[in-house]
Amino acid sequence: ILHKNQRRAFGLLERPVLPPSLAAPIVTYKLFVTGKSGVGKTALVAALAGTPVPPAHHETLGIEATTVYWPAKPRASGRPVIFQLHFWD
Repeated sequence: ILHKNQRRAFGLLERPVLPPSLAAPIVTYKLFVTGKSGVGKTALVAALAGTPVPPAHHETLGIEATTVYWPAKPRASGRPVIFQLHFWD
């Protein structure tokens, strides 16, 4: 997923396309990020998503949803899993 320390874009849907032989199950989580104003919640989500961190503080109006696909290979099973993380900021 990372290419030259940057998150690789996978296309319009931002989802990795794997050949059928490497198909991995997708596990979905919704993560609600909450906290005091100006502490870096949006910057944290931007960093995890591989998008540029806003240079100046601006208040997030309403809820900003960001989806990130995060591959992992658990030690117990050794089979790759893709986590679909829905960040609600």
